[in-house]
Amino acid sequence: MSNVPIIAIDGPSGSGKGTLCQTLARHFGWHLLDSGALYRLTGMAADRHGIALNDELAVAELAKNLDVQFVPGADGEPTLVLLEGDDVSGELRTEKTGLLASKVAVLGAVRDALLQRQRDFAQLPGLVADGRDMGTVVFTDAPLKIFLTASAEERAERRYKQLKSKGDNVNLATLLMEIQARDKRDSERELAPLKPAADAIQLDSSGLGIEEVFERVLAEAKIRLPSL
Repeated sequence: MSNVPIIAIDGPSGSGKGTLCQTLARHFGWHLLDSGALYRLTGMAADRHGIALNDELAVAELAKNLDVQFVPGADGEPTLVLLEGDDVSGELRTEKTGLLASKVAVLGAVRDALLQRQRDFAQLPGLVADGRDMGTVVFTDAPLKIFLTASAEERAERRYKQLKSKGDNVNLATLLMEIQARDKRDSERELAPLKPAADAIQLDSSGLGIEEVFERVLAEAKIRLPSL
């Protein structure tokens, strides 16, 4: 990976990581790793096959042999995600799937099973890596690490608007409690807790539009990655 430029972006759910990473990958023409999708898919697969989420070895074996495909969308369309041949692109982003991901992500054997799979995404011309431990565990030598966050209230509001636009019946207070609970689980877990790398640039996206966040990260990329 030493010759592959990598931008590692970590942060909690709803901070805007996904949109930022997709924008950066399109801008540079680089590969994109959505590490959270791998954990979500592992949780979904365990649920599908009736495997208990606390059965660490069984879930890890499932993660190691995960039958998944990421099919890039044409003309700016979203990526198609196939699990065991089925299109799960919509189901992948539900609150239920996020909860499944959060539960399997605390299992050490599962994290080990997915570690090399994530590192294999580092290919030329470059990689934008989106996750919670990209800078602290997976790509510790990445020249640019960003820890993107926003207040829990702002993230809940963003999620509320997103779900309402899809016609979902959601409650803002409930979403806020779920986000706060997930933050607590992710930051307090023993393995790869959610925290900024020591050399990460911390950026609070509260009150900022995606273009403003993108421009700030792009400016840092030009400093940390002079070959751009």
